[in-house]
Formats: sequence, C-alpha cells, structure tokens
Amino acid sequence: MVEIGVLLAGCGVNDGSEIHEAVLTMLALDRLGVERLCLAPDIEQRDVVNHLSGEVISESRNVLVESARIARGEISDLAGISAADLDAVILPGGFGAAKNLSDFAVAGEQTEVHPEVLRFLLEMHKAEKPIGAICIAPAVLARALGAFAPLVTIGNDLPTAKLLESFGAQHQECPVDDIVVDQQNRLVTTPAYMLGPGLWEIAAGIDKLVSQIVSMVA
Repeated sequence: MVEIGVLLAGCGVNDGSEIHEAVLTMLALDRLGVERLCLAPDIEQRDVVNHLSGEVISESRNVLVESARIARGEISDLAGISAADLDAVILPGGFGAAKNLSDFAVAGEQTEVHPEVLRFLLEMHKAEKPIGAICIAPAVLARALGAFAPLVTIGNDLPTAKLLESFGAQHQECPVDDIVVDQQNRLVTTPAYMLGPGLWEIAAGIDKLVSQIVSMVA
C-alpha cells in the first residue's frame, strides 16, 4: 500500500500550517485511496499569532502538538521518520513553513531549514522519492535542495521568486489551479494561497499536485 507523508508545521495560517491547504491535501489523498502519515517536528513555534487580531501574543506552543489538531491526534514525530518509511511527502503551506520548518519569513537570503526537516528532505531526495510543496512551502525546498537547482513555483510573486533563485532554485510562474513538475528532482509545486482567491481555485491546484505525486510513486 502506498503511504504518503503530510509534513505539517503547526496549526493556522499565520504561525503554522494553512489549514485549508492541509485538509485539501489529505482529502485528495483519501479520494485516491492512498494511506497518509501526518508528521511534524517536535519543536517550539517561532511565534504564536492571535488569528482574530493578527497580533503576536506572548505564548509558546509546540509544532508537533499544534499539528496534531489538524491530524486529529494521528501524527508522528519527524525525528522518528526516514525516507524508508514513506513513498512520498507533501508540505502544505502557511507561515509555519517559513517560520518553523525554516526561518524564511525573517531571514530572507540567509534562510536556514530546521536541521531535522533538512535531514528528512535530503533523505527523500537522495532516495528519489517525490516531494510536493504548496503555497510558500516551496521556499523550504528551494533552500534545502538548492544545490540541485530545483524547479519550483510560488505563483507570480517576483521578489519572493528572486529569493528562491538566490538559493539555487529555478522559478516558474504558475496559475493557482495548476502545478509545476520538476521531473529530474521529482518535485511538484502549486501556488495555492500565494495567489488565491478561494477554496475552489486552490483545491484545483492541490488536486493536481496530489494526483501527480501519486502517479510518480514507483
């Protein structure tokens, strides 16, 4: 049975995984009859945001614990997962990808990927297992796999695209309902809420991404 990981980064667009993107990813996998394994690093969030006011609040939360909200408690610590455990992995977007899985939101050109995330992505790439990334999550791939000139998209945000290119990535503009496929590196990316505007549009792109990832699993 094919098993595909969903790498989460917390719960909520402003400080964790974008919930719509995460759920649409899991729904698309379920529709295709694919087993999924939710996973997240057991680390503290960079910050906690009040999603009603948009303000950062003085509170600490754990990425694995918060991600368990989306996974309904069925989630694994990334530290215990290797490329041998999965056939592919998909990273939903949300600022958690740029704050927790990496520090892209604050570091820009000096971005570093969290060591555990970097270890896992390099393992997956070396094993030639497909990796999908949604919304801003391709920034994590661009930094982690920059030495391999990955082809990715974050839509049509030119300043962000130039940052990704500074990591060694190649950027391709893409509409919200489509995907960019890097066959050589076995990557699939889609803009989702980098472009919006709504659930139907981002669902179309995520459905294509999930179908492509499943088709690439040997």
